[in-house]
Amino acid sequence: QVQLVESGGGLVQPGGSLRLSCEASGFTFSSSVMSWYRQAPGKERELVATITSPGDNTNYSDSVKGRFTISRDNAKNTVYLQMNSLKPEDTAVYYCRADVKYRTTKFAYWGQGTQVTVSF
Repeated sequence: QVQLVESGGGLVQPGGSLRLSCEASGFTFSSSVMSWYRQAPGKERELVATITSPGDNTNYSDSVKGRFTISRDNAKNTVYLQMNSLKPEDTAVYYCRADVKYRTTKFAYWGQGTQVTVSF
């Protein structure tokens, strides 16, 4: 079955960096669009970044553009989110999402999330 396992979250000071990883299994990773979302307490889940395959086209929310970088390694079935210049408002649970196409139908799968806390 489809599994998405995030890792790399933690506590970091403002201005610091973290790299999140999401290891995928159970579907054809190399042809699936992968995304990172986040959800802060009391707020709706929001899209952070997306990467396509093939082509590795990327898209970012305005709030993280220039600070975060999404990338993927199809040989390792893993998508990454490099987060630099972190701010307290980046504090959230970060989720990995896979958009998988089976014939003409798309399915969205989610990981369990990893907590990122930006604070002194």
